[in-house]
Amino acid sequence: MGCGKRVRTVRYFDSQACERNREPILRILRDAFAHVRSVLEIGSGTGQHAVYFAAHLPALIWQPSDTPEYLPLLRERVQAEGGANLRKPIELDVRAWPRLEPFDALFSANTLHIMGWGAVQDFFRGVGGTLRAPGVLCVYGPFRYAGRFTTESNAAFDAALRERDPQSGIRDFEAVNALARTAGLALGADHAMPANNQLLIWHRLAGEAAPAVPIGQR
Repeated sequence: MGCGKRVRTVRYFDSQACERNREPILRILRDAFAHVRSVLEIGSGTGQHAVYFAAHLPALIWQPSDTPEYLPLLRERVQAEGGANLRKPIELDVRAWPRLEPFDALFSANTLHIMGWGAVQDFFRGVGGTLRAPGVLCVYGPFRYAGRFTTESNAAFDAALRERDPQSGIRDFEAVNALARTAGLALGADHAMPANNQLLIWHRLAGEAAPAVPIGQR
């Protein structure tokens, strides 16, 4: 999932979007993950982010993950290009979270608009059960605000997504933030990013538990 449109290289599928956005994302992650030791990436896709961020944040243990159809090439890239702090990718479908060790931080890029709304709810349920307290959740991608797209190009992108899959589409920030709050998270920052994207950062404070996320919010 993870990075969007892919181009076949000699051995891998590469995402041009990953190449463009990795440095702006990294500048923010350096600060957001300053006191973090372990990161679970949800929807690692091509593995470009995992390899790049792990290499540039060597104090972290970076755990990539994705659904079964993406794992073979993801595992191949991580084995070929990953450093000592990049773990072997694991299978993770947010609709049926496996039992995992707790992580200090979670990161996901370009995933919430691809999955259906029910899966977005499942995403935050899993975050609630996997993120340590204190902990950090960082989510990158496009969002709507007060029901409005930030650009005409995002509106066209949303229409294309929904034509392909009516359950997908650019999410309303307010609805996503409500799910995060219900999972015991507080919004720390909303960074405007290149190419009409955002990087949202939520925090779980020490000692805060994660109540269940209700079904049906949108």
